[in-house]
Amino acid sequence: MTGVQVTGMQVTGVQALSPLALINLFGIAGIVVWHAIPRRQATMRLVVQLGFFAVMTGVLLRDGVVPYRMEGYGAFQSTDLTLILAKMLWWIHLAWAVIGFVRLYLVIEGHPRQARLLQDIFVAVIYLGVALAILSFVFGMNVSALVATSGVVAITVGLALQNTLGDVFSGIALTLGRPYRLGDLVVLADGTEGRIVETDWRSTHVQTPANNVVVLPNSVLAKMTITNLGRPDGSHMQSVTLRIAPTHAPSKVKEVMRDALAGCGVIMRDPAPLVALRSIDAAAIELELRYWVATPADRVPARNEVLDVVYRHGKAAGLLLA
Repeated sequence: MTGVQVTGMQVTGVQALSPLALINLFGIAGIVVWHAIPRRQATMRLVVQLGFFAVMTGVLLRDGVVPYRMEGYGAFQSTDLTLILAKMLWWIHLAWAVIGFVRLYLVIEGHPRQARLLQDIFVAVIYLGVALAILSFVFGMNVSALVATSGVVAITVGLALQNTLGDVFSGIALTLGRPYRLGDLVVLADGTEGRIVETDWRSTHVQTPANNVVVLPNSVLAKMTITNLGRPDGSHMQSVTLRIAPTHAPSKVKEVMRDALAGCGVIMRDPAPLVALRSIDAAAIELELRYWVATPADRVPARNEVLDVVYRHGKAAGLLLA
């Protein structure tokens, strides 16, 4: 009998809890739990966020509170602080749920770092929209007048930050166009060669073979010709020009050079290396050796090996350099 009375007291305590207080409790608990989950567990964060958001939505709609309309507060007053806090928490959880979907999509796509700039833009737009929704549906402010006023401020700020905004929008264009990814080896029009190590709102960082980092504004980079050495598969073609004394027939010289390339271990077999005769005169037979390496990192070792093997084969066949 005593146990039944205790149970009844517990039920009465839960019923006495205000629906708005219950929503606030769930909202704050959701924020605490969301921050407690590590960032790398994006799926778990999203599931927890959606769970708390669904419970808050159900409680609000059950008690006649429509968070996306100024009217429709049921039995509650629009000036009630618990109602204001409950609706604010609902909009914040909505924003986090949408952001969770965006970040989870980027993780599934396998490009979370490359799309960081695009992700920041989506997050900023979502937060801006939620902020305007809170001002309109929670505090009853005239958002259209606020937007018109902020437009004048935005024009003034835009004129003062032309260069910075140019870098930002150029960064957006480069992110959407994807001419390179983090880690790609690129050669710029000014001769700078290096690996893309970081991209942000204003600039792109290129690490050169000398282990220096060149910081390029996005607006400057967007106007330059970019040669991506890592696309489409990372293989790279090289060429070596030779001048051989005309003491043997061009066909003999070509055959010796072909045998020399066949003995190189660093270069690729598919595509096969090529030997092209370019010109002949009284001074020299000029020819070009073309071959492919699997990665840009093999370029220097391959060139060293090709020159060494060509010299030894040429000397063994009696060929003289012009």
